[in-house]
Amino acid sequence: MIMEDCLFCKIVSGKVPAARVHEDAAHLAFLDLYPANKGHTLVIPKKHYAHFSQIHGQEVGSYIEFVQKIASAIKKSLKADGINVFLNEGKAAGQVIFHAHFHVLPRFEGDGLEFKANRLEYSDEEEKRAFARKISEAITRD
Repeated sequence: MIMEDCLFCKIVSGKVPAARVHEDAAHLAFLDLYPANKGHTLVIPKKHYAHFSQIHGQEVGSYIEFVQKIASAIKKSLKADGINVFLNEGKAAGQVIFHAHFHVLPRFEGDGLEFKANRLEYSDEEEKRAFARKISEAITRD
């Protein structure tokens, strides 16, 4: 399914140009227009999903394998010291284009990029167990 108002669907259909890295029948990898490092690649399913969590079964497995292939090629071809693979799901997480996509970002020693996270602590072991239980219960309900 292609969404007419989705930028990434327009890239898939060829209506919007992109520097394509690799594609197969179900997936497409292309360079980010505003890379954090040169070679920063976006990897999408060609079928429209607003969020990664909407992809199920064999589709998610083949998608992850495709992302892994792209990450390996980026690291090898660019002689990167490391790779970040991440996605943002939902506006609160920084998702701007609502078509599921992974960022594959080549990293180099001294590149100056930093990903900083808050270092929160649970108030006690009971609070930690309550969070674990809440997440676990959501898994068993699905």
